[in-house]
Amino acid sequence: MAGRLISMEASKIRELNAKQILEAIRLSEGRVMAAETVGAVQSLLYDISNAELAAAMSADILILNMYDVNEPVIKGLPEHKKPESIFVLKKLTGRIIGINLEPTDRKGDDLWKMSQGRRATAQNARKAKEQGADIIVVTGNPGNHVTNSAICDSIKEIRRELGDEIILISGKMHASGQLDEAGENIISKEEIKGFAQARADIILLPAPGTVPGMTVEKVHELIVYIHSLNKMAMTSIGTSQEGADTDTIKTIAYNCKMAGADIHHIGDAGYTGIAVPENIMTYSIVIRGVRHTYRKMAQSINR
Repeated sequence: MAGRLISMEASKIRELNAKQILEAIRLSEGRVMAAETVGAVQSLLYDISNAELAAAMSADILILNMYDVNEPVIKGLPEHKKPESIFVLKKLTGRIIGINLEPTDRKGDDLWKMSQGRRATAQNARKAKEQGADIIVVTGNPGNHVTNSAICDSIKEIRRELGDEIILISGKMHASGQLDEAGENIISKEEIKGFAQARADIILLPAPGTVPGMTVEKVHELIVYIHSLNKMAMTSIGTSQEGADTDTIKTIAYNCKMAGADIHHIGDAGYTGIAVPENIMTYSIVIRGVRHTYRKMAQSINR
């Protein structure tokens, strides 16, 4: 038995395989905190990466958005060879690391424009695994027109390539530009079943109150269904409310806990590239109290 992720020391986390990480999340009983950051933009603390700052605020899992497996960049890390970025981040934080990949070939000229190394393909997933990623989140950034059916197809492709070597999370935090998959229609039970049959380990849902129509009752109903399929659920703040006041964060966190989330995700758009740091800590305190929050913040990576 792996033990609870929320109580685990860095030396033990480093030894976990995908199956053991999933067990450690389950054993934590809805108290796992995941923080998403962007490494491709200037980090908030300049010479400290956004991911390191999120870890310092008690995040158990660090998810890298806009990470390109062909041109990996995590700004704020000490000088290193590019393909080793995730391994360096693991060494500095002692955390589990995931990356976002997107099943789209959209070409744009804004912050979210796609590159080949960010597409949700089997080849990119293999590279991500070789570069140190523990988790791949198949999802969509704003306006990239990622559909649930495309997510499902990518999960199948990646699972065929990697088998059980890596953890797969699937779903959307917002519509990603697809108006027919917006609001309360962002995901259906049928689509959740499709993700489960494609062998996603964890289904991603918007946190209650972050997408119009996604109430506590609706998200709870979907999570009960996810659990009936023997999968876990990750509720996500992906609508820039990670930059809201702490009272809003407390409400969202408490609602996600009531809805039954196994993992609590906070997004990267408080400031550009990271949530307001104190909101990560505030969220953590709501779902697991100061004991586990401060312990995670204080725990040395040398333990």
